[in-house]
Amino acid sequence: MSAGSFLRTAFTTKLYVTVLVAIVLGAALGFVAPGVGAALQPVGTGFIELIQMLIAPVVFCTIVTGIASAGELTSVGRIGVKALVYFEVLTTIALIVGLIVMDVFNPGGGIHADPSTLHLSGSAQEYAQTGETQHWYDFLINIIPDTVVSAFTGGNVLQVLLVSILFAVAVKALGERGAPVIRGIERIGEVVFGIVKLIMYLAPVGAFAAMAYTTGKFGASTLASLGGVVLLFWGTGIAFCLLVFGAVARLCGIRILKLYRYFKDELLITLGTANYEVVMPQLMRKLEHLGCPKRIVGLVVPSGYAFNGDGVCLYLGFASLYIAEAFDVNLTIWQQVGLLAVFMITSKGSAGVAGAGFVILAATLSTTGVVPVAGIMLVLGIDRFLSTMRGLVSLCGQMLGSIVVSRWEGVFDRDRARRVLNGQGPIAEPVAVH
Repeated sequence: MSAGSFLRTAFTTKLYVTVLVAIVLGAALGFVAPGVGAALQPVGTGFIELIQMLIAPVVFCTIVTGIASAGELTSVGRIGVKALVYFEVLTTIALIVGLIVMDVFNPGGGIHADPSTLHLSGSAQEYAQTGETQHWYDFLINIIPDTVVSAFTGGNVLQVLLVSILFAVAVKALGERGAPVIRGIERIGEVVFGIVKLIMYLAPVGAFAAMAYTTGKFGASTLASLGGVVLLFWGTGIAFCLLVFGAVARLCGIRILKLYRYFKDELLITLGTANYEVVMPQLMRKLEHLGCPKRIVGLVVPSGYAFNGDGVCLYLGFASLYIAEAFDVNLTIWQQVGLLAVFMITSKGSAGVAGAGFVILAATLSTTGVVPVAGIMLVLGIDRFLSTMRGLVSLCGQMLGSIVVSRWEGVFDRDRARRVLNGQGPIAEPVAVH
């Protein structure tokens, strides 16, 4: 094999291998030379921002072309409701699992922390202040952008979703006169996905730098003291992905391990960057290729990035009880149920909020008044490692969201999905199923 052929394979069909090697090398560099690893933060951040700058146009083009080519507009609302039902059920299960795991293993029981010795500082203080000013209805108000243009510059997926749906409905109402607009947006979408393909060549570099930064800045000393907590959360996340999502996948007629193998590139990029938003464009394209209609993928995936916080909810149940145990606060079963109820509301307001997990945790602890808010300092040091698993769990939930809704609508091409997952399906561009 020539050098050119090897490089093409390493960054296309074998991209997952290249990313995996980059992650291992980045972790090794961070442990061996922490200063050098931490200094690579701009490289990892740059890769993430390159992808994030394309999320708004990807969502817009996919939703507009999907809805405009759909049959009845009433199906749009029906799909949205079904997606929200799926998100609510899975996030509630994640919250419950997080609470149960902490009740069983009680990892914070031997810490005996003193609230008077902990003071909020730095980013934790900012998260707490943001959490104190958050309301459950904020995300409803924030869906409406200041201007149509600001929806694409503010980084809020829900705002892009709203503008895209309104635009698509208006174009569809034009009938044949709107057809040239749709064709133009389809061509623009192809260009945007072409840019995504170019940027993905940098995925190994981004994953290497992000992992080097994580281990260099937060690695050895943090893991030595709180490694057990990190391992417990990772074990819980992996079990959740295999058992809970596995059961959901079986109901849809597919096997979860084959689905994870199909999305291995996206899983590894999320593992390396601790950010699962960067794989949204590829996720949408591959879900269409798997047999989910574009109109469903276009609605479910963007809304899922706002409402489908399976990983965040798993973390909320986990972290809240860990802090309570560390302060020797024994929550009764009814207090935990009350905590669960509050989380079910506050977790829906995280769209577009930086440090969403911390903000929701701080907001909920401050409203209950039972567990000291300053306790978030206990998990601040390991948050980078916890956020990686949060992203992986949420990504796995995203993979299944469009499949579940498509199956619910009776339009999921299960035979095609099985062929693709078995490596026997078409390798051409995904077909649009309407």
